[in-house]
Amino acid sequence: MNAFPTIFPAIRYRDPRAAIEFLEAAFDAERHAVYEDETVVHHAEVRLGNGMVMIGTGEPTRGGSIYVVVDAPDEHCDRARAAGAEIVQEPHDTDYGSRDYGARDPEGYAWYFGTYQPFAVSVHA
Repeated sequence: MNAFPTIFPAIRYRDPRAAIEFLEAAFDAERHAVYEDETVVHHAEVRLGNGMVMIGTGEPTRGGSIYVVVDAPDEHCDRARAAGAEIVQEPHDTDYGSRDYGARDPEGYAWYFGTYQPFAVSVHA
């Protein structure tokens, strides 16, 4: 088993600089790397917990969503709301034991946050 995550969502924003600032303010992301020139962000990475999302310049797509494990979803939701995130699903308890909420960023991407940790669940087929 690899000690580091091996899958990284990659998304494009029309204004990646503004997106990174929003992700930091709303979702407590941390800037890891930004490779840019005066006109374009060629590649950027933001950390969320021990995971990372890759970002670039381009037209956003509307398919799918991103899920991030957080310890305190209610407080995280309050932070996101205060930073201007559209809350699309209020914090709630799920039937599989997680506490989750959902938000959209300014360019329409769906982000979900909660306590469900897939690596902590033992699944046997």
